[in-house]
Amino acid sequence: MGKRRRVAERPRTRQPAVIGGVIAVVVAGGAFGAYSLYGGGAGGDTSAGGAHTTVKTGPLSATEIHTASTAFLTAWQKGDVAGAAAATDDSASATTVLTGYGKDAHITGVTLTGGKPSGTDVPFTVKATVRYKGTSKPLTYSSKLTVVRRAKDGAALVGWKPSVVHPDLQDGDRLVTGASGTPPVTALDRDGGELTTAKYPSLGTVLDGLREKFGKTAGGKAGIELRVVRKAAKKGAQKTPDKTLVTLSEGTPGKVTTTLDPALQAEAERRVAAKEKASVVLLRPSTGEILAVANTSHGFNTAFQGSLAPGSTMKVITASLLFDKGLASADKPHPCPKTATYGGWKFHNDDDFEIKDGTFKASFARSCNTAFITQAKKLENDDLTKQAQQVFGLSMNNWAVGVPSFDGSVPVQSAAQMAASLMGQGGVRMNPLNMASIAATVKSGTFHQPYLVSPDVDHRTLAKASRTLSASTLSQLREVMQYTAAAGTAAEAMSGLGPDYGAKTGSAEVDNQKQPNGWFTAWKGDLAGAGVVQQGGHGGDTAGPIVAALLKAGR
Repeated sequence: MGKRRRVAERPRTRQPAVIGGVIAVVVAGGAFGAYSLYGGGAGGDTSAGGAHTTVKTGPLSATEIHTASTAFLTAWQKGDVAGAAAATDDSASATTVLTGYGKDAHITGVTLTGGKPSGTDVPFTVKATVRYKGTSKPLTYSSKLTVVRRAKDGAALVGWKPSVVHPDLQDGDRLVTGASGTPPVTALDRDGGELTTAKYPSLGTVLDGLREKFGKTAGGKAGIELRVVRKAAKKGAQKTPDKTLVTLSEGTPGKVTTTLDPALQAEAERRVAAKEKASVVLLRPSTGEILAVANTSHGFNTAFQGSLAPGSTMKVITASLLFDKGLASADKPHPCPKTATYGGWKFHNDDDFEIKDGTFKASFARSCNTAFITQAKKLENDDLTKQAQQVFGLSMNNWAVGVPSFDGSVPVQSAAQMAASLMGQGGVRMNPLNMASIAATVKSGTFHQPYLVSPDVDHRTLAKASRTLSASTLSQLREVMQYTAAAGTAAEAMSGLGPDYGAKTGSAEVDNQKQPNGWFTAWKGDLAGAGVVQQGGHGGDTAGPIVAALLKAGR
């Protein structure tokens, strides 16, 4: 680190004030007091002779947090890109985003107001104006920065990430103002009513996806907008839809009709809103039409795009595999010991319960892990993958829902990981859309790829499964799911919905979580649904009531 430059002290007439611990970077007349960062930050200390440098370590002080955050905010407001970038720990990346903020996004008149720090986090509000070819609109939003200590010299700097500049920005994204590349769309429910985030708060990502997919063909005309332009997707992946932040001049929207049911969508929104982090999907087994989708968190569509271990709900597919291979029969005796070992791992049941002289149906209904692990030695490593792909249409990256989605992953694994996959752990990853489709396949007897917009609209090809379950396997699979709904771990949630029903609960352990993710998948008549409550605990108690409520509402 270079020597710190000594500057003679003098009165500061425009220094940012600290009032009650709140950074106030806005001053009269728009002028700013600036902190000088000597030697690249506030963390280093050099002796008078320059012979020895002491690098600061340990927690950041309140003064360091104040100084580093104010230096960044002050420079940014003044339009000093180089100064603001130098106040971060990644000046090159910060320069790119901050330059684009003015040059590409056409954002001017920036006023930043800091809030009360919480630890090393400093919230702030942004008020600015978006100007483009004689048209302007105000822009207001909240963001936050985090002050970090750079290891090499101890400097206190703003930890750089694009979301500091705008909370919707991710790595590789850009803010751009101009003619929107894709015309807007008005999305309609199945009854012709308009779908808006005012009515259905969690549909924001879905509406963005509909515009991305159908905007250019729905008959609309592009307007002038400030939008987040997402980075290009990796090969084989679906691009995250762009997001409109400010509309300067309205385009003419086209119309896209979806399969969503307004009453069921409203119920789904209400149910997930009561949980901290929940997602749910409801669809029609006979067709694949998606009737409702909702997430507590509105920034990411976990219901369609999530990639989570599904826990014991995966046992629906595994049970079908065991029935197919003659390794289990619903009403015949089946082992359920307290523990079972495979591939060097010892697998346990919840509280190490065991079922002596019980049937496979009893083990399925109580979610006995060892009933499945004991059969691992009789399976090939790719058996579960093939079953998921060939019968349930999963894990082939070819679903065409109408908006971005993830169609599950059931990779070929070996040894202990293969055994763990049988109970929905290991490398298996699903989301509520996938799990609802699994229940729907059991109910209908045939995989119907879920969709949100009819394929007749754009003539896209829906995914298909290469085979169906045998009559014997299908009958037994329905039987064990029905028994689980009537007398097993799903009985409380599914009470009053029988007899034409079936369900499976699940709890998926996740590293560094105190509580597992709770899963539930079920069918009732020509409805099938699935949900997850992250860090919720047992699926029958958490996700179960959400899914069951939608099945009841759809009767």
